[in-house]
Amino acid sequence: MKHLHAAPLRTVGMLASLAGSLLLGACGADDAASTSRSSTTSTTTNTAESTTTTGATSTEGGMRGPGGGSFGTAPTATKANVEYATTSPSQVLDLWLPTDASGPTPLVIHVHGGAFKGGDKAMVGAKVQPLLDGGFAVASVNYRLSGEATFPAGAQDVKAAVRWLRANAATYSIDPDRFAAWGESAGGNLVALLGTTSDQATVLDDPELGNAGVSSGVQAVIDWFGPTDFAQMDAQAASGEGGCTSPELHDPAGSPESLWVGGAVQDTKDLVAQANPITYVATATRLPAFSIAHGDADCNVPFQQSKLLADALTAAGADATLTVLPGAAHADPQFDGTLLQPTVAWLATVVGG
Repeated sequence: MKHLHAAPLRTVGMLASLAGSLLLGACGADDAASTSRSSTTSTTTNTAESTTTTGATSTEGGMRGPGGGSFGTAPTATKANVEYATTSPSQVLDLWLPTDASGPTPLVIHVHGGAFKGGDKAMVGAKVQPLLDGGFAVASVNYRLSGEATFPAGAQDVKAAVRWLRANAATYSIDPDRFAAWGESAGGNLVALLGTTSDQATVLDDPELGNAGVSSGVQAVIDWFGPTDFAQMDAQAASGEGGCTSPELHDPAGSPESLWVGGAVQDTKDLVAQANPITYVATATRLPAFSIAHGDADCNVPFQQSKLLADALTAAGADATLTVLPGAAHADPQFDGTLLQPTVAWLATVVGG
């Protein structure tokens, strides 16, 4: 495992010291799971206090699911399928609250992956219990997928969810000044957008979704293998750097990124720029702490995407750490197996727990 802080390679921080004591393995998962979801079914129980979700659900926005399997299974949610906006059935979140908190708790907001066209809030899976044990509340967010609405709709949803959670923080004894966002792959892109836009006014804001006067900023971001500059992905994959020999292509019109922005990546450069977290770094008024991780054998999102963001953040004066897992593929089990507990520990140092 390699850790990068800006461009030079060197060992840094708490993730390095803690990860060595953990076993590899555990219950990581892959956005690619969305390709097999159409063959499963869904059973959902929705009450004011609990939720149980298994399998996948077909929605007009894509394929939702799964709720267990290699992602692990989360404990029963304190509040399930809570509407944070009302323009789409996709605008719901699940919320878990620690049972022994003595005061307002920090919140970790999870944003699932799924190539912008699949996935579900249940994919937070095995991350929930360690976070609860660490003293964090947890929210996991659904958003409009590319089959329902193209960018910026899904990114606007994620911002709306943050605003709703902050506006309702007192109701759930959550500290509105200690928010962290955690996402993988497509979700990594979306949480990185949260961090790099912070309280800037951008196309990612839609006042019609509610709570327009409330901040969508977060104090920490965990971005695991998320794309940060769509236009550079194919060139980076073709460079041969890293351990991937058969990279996925991103420029064609049918790629996940092209479907997300509503046109081929190289033909929609203005929209692509708006969807890239890297775009906003230089003009950001406030940048939170970033913990970024990527495998150097990732065939879905080139690992150089994470290095690009980490270097830009560091150049802008942000606290950004990049961990590269040698030989790790996209959503490799090593991420949860090696980095889950150290990341929870890192969150405790940044936003408390």
